[in-house]
Amino acid sequence: MPAPIRLRELIRTIRTARTQAEEREMIQKECAAIRSSFREEDNTYRCRNVAKLLYMHMLGYPAHFGQLECLKLIASQKFTDKRIGYLGAMLLLDERQDVHLLMTNCIKNDLNHSTQYVQGLALCTLGCMGSSEMCRDLAGEVEKLLKTSNSYLRKKAALCAVHVIRKVPELMEMFLPATKNLLNEKNHGVLHTSVVLLTEMCERSPDMLAHFRKLVPQLVRILKNLIMSGYSPEHDVSGISDPFLQVRILRLLRILGRNDDDSSEAMNDILAQVATNTETSKNVGNAILYETVLTIMDIKSESGLRVLAINILGRFLLNNDKNIRYVALTSLLKTVQTDHNAVQRHRSTIVDCLKDLDVSIKRRAMELSFALVNGNNIRGMMKELLYFLDSCEPEFKADCASGIFLAAEKYAPSKRWHIDTIMRVLTTAGSYVRDDAVPNLIQLITNSVEMHAYTVQRLYKAILGDYSQQPLVQVAAWCIGEYGDLLVSGQCEEEEPIQVTEDEVLDILESVLISNMSTSVTRGYALTAIMKLSTRFTCTVNRIKKVVSIYGSSIDVELQQRAVEYNALFKKYDHMRSALLERMPVMEKVTTNGPTEIVQTNGETEPAPLETKPPPSGPQPTSQANDLLDLLGGNDITPVIPTAPTSKPASAGGELLDLLGDINLTGAPAAAPAPASVPQISQPPFLLDGLSSQPLFNDIATGIPSITAYSKNGLKIEFTFERSNTNPSVTVITIQASNSTELDMTDFVFQAAVPKTFQLQLLSPSSSIVPAFNTGTITQVIKVLNPQKQQLRMRIKLTYNHKGSAMQDLAEVNNFPPQSWQ
Repeated sequence: MPAPIRLRELIRTIRTARTQAEEREMIQKECAAIRSSFREEDNTYRCRNVAKLLYMHMLGYPAHFGQLECLKLIASQKFTDKRIGYLGAMLLLDERQDVHLLMTNCIKNDLNHSTQYVQGLALCTLGCMGSSEMCRDLAGEVEKLLKTSNSYLRKKAALCAVHVIRKVPELMEMFLPATKNLLNEKNHGVLHTSVVLLTEMCERSPDMLAHFRKLVPQLVRILKNLIMSGYSPEHDVSGISDPFLQVRILRLLRILGRNDDDSSEAMNDILAQVATNTETSKNVGNAILYETVLTIMDIKSESGLRVLAINILGRFLLNNDKNIRYVALTSLLKTVQTDHNAVQRHRSTIVDCLKDLDVSIKRRAMELSFALVNGNNIRGMMKELLYFLDSCEPEFKADCASGIFLAAEKYAPSKRWHIDTIMRVLTTAGSYVRDDAVPNLIQLITNSVEMHAYTVQRLYKAILGDYSQQPLVQVAAWCIGEYGDLLVSGQCEEEEPIQVTEDEVLDILESVLISNMSTSVTRGYALTAIMKLSTRFTCTVNRIKKVVSIYGSSIDVELQQRAVEYNALFKKYDHMRSALLERMPVMEKVTTNGPTEIVQTNGETEPAPLETKPPPSGPQPTSQANDLLDLLGGNDITPVIPTAPTSKPASAGGELLDLLGDINLTGAPAAAPAPASVPQISQPPFLLDGLSSQPLFNDIATGIPSITAYSKNGLKIEFTFERSNTNPSVTVITIQASNSTELDMTDFVFQAAVPKTFQLQLLSPSSSIVPAFNTGTITQVIKVLNPQKQQLRMRIKLTYNHKGSAMQDLAEVNNFPPQSWQ
């Protein structure tokens, strides 16, 4: 049989292939020749054939039929054969294949070989692909080589010991005696691998961590010698002596100094020297400085040292390298809670990063900017963030708008500023705001009694001829309906009042109704606003009647139903219209289940049922089947009868009670006591906005134990439960998602499904980002209707982005407590 071609010739031949098919044909032809050679037990050319096979494996072609040939080469006495054999074993074998166990004896023999290079090959192979069984069998030989005086073998043995500890942690104590003298080694290779071994042992065992804390002075001395040493050509990188060893030592110091005062005190001075003496003009120096900053922030360092570390990160923000700027922003975001004032000094630099072209830097700068907002800088920071909101890409607008809302609510210097800021957001990015932005702004406006005239005038001017921002139009329609009389009378004192007639106001609302940009929800706001103006305006009531009657035949069922009911008020209950459409009282936010949500259901927006404590007294209706109750947005709502005006005769009160439902009247109609507060209704454009001055819903917490529904990869989902008094078949589940990893989880989406005998309603989440280090949670409310009282089962799906990759997972939740469904 002719001699097979050499590896160099094979590479040259393959590179001449013009097409993939031609290359595949050459590979198949050569593989056939190699197989024939293997079958004939050709020892002369086995090494050459395996080398060619490894090259084909690197190109992506199957080469598993060469595994046993690698074992034969390992058993050979020639060093060149062993070298190719061990290389083939590392590439073609892993612990999932039983063939690798056949190597154990060969590796053991080679670890005791007289030639250091053969021993090195065996150590590399064991450290690369050794299984737990192999590591148990060969740990003794590795430990012996770790004590040898040969620096070439010691560095390889140290790295092999790291692999053994990872595979079999209980063997860690075997290597403890051998680590005593490792840090006294002058050879940088041994020193480097020794630090890696000590780091691995400290991370895996608290006992080892406590044992090695006594090495801190020695590590500090080594690091000081590296900083102060002169030029050394074999270890120098861009003028810095062995930066790789410096970084490894800094990481080990970080682990040793964490939560330990004495160790932290011992390394404070050297960390300050590294931070001040390291050259920053090259990337190598920046890498060392970054590790130094991480170490300073993680140990119990002095306050001055922490300020120095934050100033280093501030200098990183001015670097031209995007990666360095991103690293600096991420690090500052982690430290802003503990060293807020020090980070504040770099606020202007951080804000400048909002103008960066890189989207990752923009996002980190935006998150850090919101973390820096406080009562002292709220005006300046909001000005910058509003400018950013106006010019940023669409994917930033939702998070930026949400952050502005939260910051404004927490630190607003005045109600006027708060209202102006929210209106600016709605004008700029109204299409991207969360669902609860509209009811929250309406509540803010309602509670700011002195700002009603100013607000309605600003909103009126904001929507003149522009209906593109639907949330803004909804708020404007609601305010015009409530305070249209203030707009027409020109009572605004904060700015120059505008002259508006009743007809001009109605023109605007009618144009909203007929605009192609208006959604069904917005038209509902506009029609209800027009109806409310029938009690605020005096000269245009007939025009309002015509508009309402026109929409009684609208193809939009929701709009048609409203119009029909409003027509009934005009025709049959006109004497009650002013009482039903009176101005909304001051509202207080209900915090039982967090902010009120607006839920998308089958393409229509419906208010989420809001429940509060029941009123202490007052008659309760027993029938809820009339059309008027449907305006409240649900059939499980207990309406509250308002206090009847003293000037009205008893018959009017009786007609009102009859309209609301079939109520057993015994004697004169009783007036319900006025409550101290009224809950926020999540979707305002309903006829009964001003009807009730008492809570409409009912909620009790039953002390149901919470459960952990999901816990994996640092993400934890907890369920807490509540049951409704008014409808015991409804279970309200509040989920809380937390993240214990070191990076945020973004674009978080929680989905749930239940069997067909249940009905499920999933409300909007509080955010789409789960903050790192358990610094915050995402909350979301699920409502489950269980009419048959069956055992609750749920399947959940989680999707999010973490560490640059998209994550997705499914899980089943079957451990619901019996109190949540019985």
